[in-house]
Amino acid sequence: MSKAQKIEKPRAEWGSDVVVDLMKAFEFEYIAINPGATFRGLHDSLVNYGGNHAPEIILCTHEEIAVALAHGYARAKGRPMAAAVHNVVGLQHASMAIYNAWADRLPVIVLGGTGPMDTANRRPWIDWVHTALVQGNLVRDFVKWDDQPASVEAVPESFIRAYRLATTEPQAPVYICYDGDVQEKQLEGEVTFPSLDRYPAPLPLQAPEEGFDKTIRWLLEAKKPVIIADWVGRKEAGFQALGGLAEILGAPVLDQFGRFNFPVQHPLNLTGQSDKVIPQADLILALDVPDLEGATTRRAQEKGNRRPTPLMHAGARIINVGLDDLLVRAWATDFNKLREADLMITADTSVFLPELVRRLKSEKKLSDLKDDITRRRADWGKIYEDKKAGLEKELKTKWDEKPISMTRIYAEMIEALKGEDWVLTNGSSQGKENLYLAAAKFNQILGKYKGGGLGYGLPASLGAALALKGSGKFCVNIQPDGDLLFTVSGLWTAVHHQIPLLSIVCSNRSYFNDEEHQERVALQRNRPVENKTIGIRIEDPNVDFGAMARTYGCWGAGPITEPKDLIKTLREAVKVVKEGKPALVDVVCQMR
Repeated sequence: MSKAQKIEKPRAEWGSDVVVDLMKAFEFEYIAINPGATFRGLHDSLVNYGGNHAPEIILCTHEEIAVALAHGYARAKGRPMAAAVHNVVGLQHASMAIYNAWADRLPVIVLGGTGPMDTANRRPWIDWVHTALVQGNLVRDFVKWDDQPASVEAVPESFIRAYRLATTEPQAPVYICYDGDVQEKQLEGEVTFPSLDRYPAPLPLQAPEEGFDKTIRWLLEAKKPVIIADWVGRKEAGFQALGGLAEILGAPVLDQFGRFNFPVQHPLNLTGQSDKVIPQADLILALDVPDLEGATTRRAQEKGNRRPTPLMHAGARIINVGLDDLLVRAWATDFNKLREADLMITADTSVFLPELVRRLKSEKKLSDLKDDITRRRADWGKIYEDKKAGLEKELKTKWDEKPISMTRIYAEMIEALKGEDWVLTNGSSQGKENLYLAAAKFNQILGKYKGGGLGYGLPASLGAALALKGSGKFCVNIQPDGDLLFTVSGLWTAVHHQIPLLSIVCSNRSYFNDEEHQERVALQRNRPVENKTIGIRIEDPNVDFGAMARTYGCWGAGPITEPKDLIKTLREAVKVVKEGKPALVDVVCQMR
């Protein structure tokens, strides 16, 4: 064949071929699946029509793993990945992962199959138990949209609408179900769809002039403005602009960990110091903060008492900027307590913040405030230095403790990754790594789940590592042991598809969060606190995660019990991952 000749694209012959054409048009790299008969037509089209390339199938051992993998990919890449689930049974398996993606406001395109809606075409038993009216009802309350196109001709518009809705801020998962008859219909002619350029996502929401005018005026009037950020770091423009805003105002940032929002070692990063910072604030600028109550209250619990104590003084103003009110639903109350604010702005922080910074820089009054800003920067700097000294003291105090402290795990991890362009794909339940790891770049810490469902860590980390494969980024997963037991078979997918990821399993051998709850209830009821471990500890037998990893063909080490052995093992694991393979290190650690 001469260079001038072109390889002709095959013509779609079956209904499911059209779905693959759409996925190629939207440049999907991967689709995660656990195989199922109800999408057998789509499966064939992916392999024999699409060539198992763009998208390539990522085989998973459970639908929850498949959807969580696509969730992690979206966090790292900033664009959707697809996951296919098998009718009502696969959708039920996947529902927790879909809810996690919903609560995290991330786009995942979930494709499903169903037995023929025409009952005359159903096989006995199996097509009946695998069909629902309509299947999307199962997840409708925690997806942005669901659809079940009734013909091949309806497939393009359905898919285009689903993609546009999923990727329009605030983003969220969508679900499209394909009838077996639609997938397996032989086409008599060509099914075309228009250029995707004609169906772009809408431009992001910007604040009105009144919003900018009041925000700027109030920021300049404030003596001690404080910034609270949760999802700002979902886009690089927001991340960078937040840094610029803090610098201009000399305002501290309290990171809520929904995304990585602000460099860890910046002297204005006072995350973890809310008790000292918020009472001083006369203005709170809340940026993409769904749980403002949790961010501005003391949450210490005594004897089961969960009532929050407000930290703000009564006269402090609140400016709230975000989009999360646009996805409030009636089923799950993931919208949190109704926010109290003096100014509510519905805007995308990734466009609002850069414009706010631009306008502030041109404010003449800013130069008059130079001395005030310098003084408050110095005041906040003292709290930062105290915070830094406290972290260093904790690290030194706990250095040789057994079980191994979490602070030593963080320190040894950074030592082992010295010189690497690392990304933390998943974190601990408390997010304490956000205080210790010297992260400074956009998306360097991807954070933990938002929906509260266990089983997220490993598959989401695999999705992130898949998204970053070949980029030079070194992906590391700080993996709680109880969470890992839900989806540990994701290690098979890691090995099979050669996804380079270092997982450090933090084996405290307990679902410890509930251990704390049982202690509080026992104290409140005057009952034996020592019984708090019953039904919660993951002991007798202890799980050997290193051995478990090896059964899946993954490099595995541990359990590490001696602090002095940790760094050597981590360095060995780093070498394995740099060769393009997954590795797991099991560390027996303290409860927190």
